[in-house]
Amino acid sequence: MLADKRNRIRDEKINGEIFDMSPAPNFRHSVVNGKMFSKISSGLKDSLCLVFMENIDYKYSKDSDDYLEPDIIICCDRNQIRGNSYYGTPKFVAETLSPSTAKRDRGVKKDIYEASGVEEYWIVSPTERAVEIYYLKNGRYEIEESYILDDDETSEHYNLKQEITLRAFPVTMTLEDIFAY
Repeated sequence: MLADKRNRIRDEKINGEIFDMSPAPNFRHSVVNGKMFSKISSGLKDSLCLVFMENIDYKYSKDSDDYLEPDIIICCDRNQIRGNSYYGTPKFVAETLSPSTAKRDRGVKKDIYEASGVEEYWIVSPTERAVEIYYLKNGRYEIEESYILDDDETSEHYNLKQEITLRAFPVTMTLEDIFAY
């Protein structure tokens, strides 16, 4: 869907095409992002890396002015932050699914992050209360972990306290930390 540049609030430009990211997703999307952002921020407090939530463009192409606006991104090369854009390679990106972006998050954006060398990519679904974790291996993403929250204490698959750790950072959170809303 093309967006009118004068009226858009959040957008992305992929292969020269602008995608409007409105309307805003439901409250669960923001709550999940806020919870992950908070956990990551506190884990990076003594780091040179910075975490951003929905407010920095990732300029992934040296050959165009295309950009993505990840839900959560960790940027470790501060020299590559200019204005509201990051030109380096993020260490970590998380995309939180919404009905209007799910296909792009699982498809073209995942492919862009993979080709750009993003080491760890999470796809988070507030609706399903699920997390898929991809790690870059030999230039390709491989899904390493996948969780769907089961908070029924009587279930054999109960996993509310399941810990998830970012591979490159001392950041650990539970499924409860992410999805308790």
